[in-house]
Amino acid sequence: MTDTQDPVLDPAAMTGYEQLLAMRDGRMPPAPISALVGMIDFDGEVGAMRVALVPEQRHYNPLGTVHGGVISTLLDTAAGCSVHSTLGVGEGYTSLDLTVKFLRAVTAQTGRIEARGTVLQRGRRTALAEAQILDTEGRLLAHATSSCLIFS
Repeated sequence: MTDTQDPVLDPAAMTGYEQLLAMRDGRMPPAPISALVGMIDFDGEVGAMRVALVPEQRHYNPLGTVHGGVISTLLDTAAGCSVHSTLGVGEGYTSLDLTVKFLRAVTAQTGRIEARGTVLQRGRRTALAEAQILDTEGRLLAHATSSCLIFS
């Protein structure tokens, strides 16, 4: 636990959006994947979350571009966290699928990229979300849709 983390926070008593804000603000630890991959600038609102990454060579595949798994991880995070932001107290979710379309190559020269997720439909048991990755000039680099199962 860091000095900024709140030892009395009970995630089970918080909405999904409150949990995400607590992670963003350092009052709860972030998901370990964010540090592993190097995600930054996590923020958003209920039903729409975003996260960024500055591509580095450590993200490359053997062909010299950012690995599709890194791109998929960003898309999954933005889409999944958008659904997470809609959860009520005591609700959880899991991804059922993720369909990704890679539209442009991403390299370190691309610079900062941002994944923006949005909930398209939220029902009692399922949610459908989409995410896009854009470069700083607004070009679409990748797109994904995700179905999630809601449970309590």
